[in-house]
Amino acid sequence: MNTTQQQPVTPQPAISTGSMLTQVSGVLAAIIILILACAWVAKRLGFASRRSGNQTLNISASCSLGQRERVVIVDVDDARLVLGVTAHQITHLHTLPARPQPETTDSPQPKPDFRQVLQSLMKGTGKNK
Repeated sequence: MNTTQQQPVTPQPAISTGSMLTQVSGVLAAIIILILACAWVAKRLGFASRRSGNQTLNISASCSLGQRERVVIVDVDDARLVLGVTAHQITHLHTLPARPQPETTDSPQPKPDFRQVLQSLMKGTGKNK
């Protein structure tokens, strides 16, 4: 008589699909919230660009009159517009003449070359032999 004793097999704990799905979706939600928070901080601190590709329209000044009311000066190609801005409408208040263009000099100062800069630095520190 051959008696074989079998040792009891302990089952390995199986990873449930539901808990893994919960973990993955939780991490994904945390990443999305982190991205949105970073975008909000960047916008609040002014890192995000507020301008569109059109450079002929600039807001040169703005003054708040209330929670949602403002007076804004907008520079366009040939004029400056004073606008009243509310939550529901924009009203043209006045037109100012365009800002004069700054005068440009015809001959810019030539930059000194490296040898001249080095000699002036050596003379200034007293190490010129």
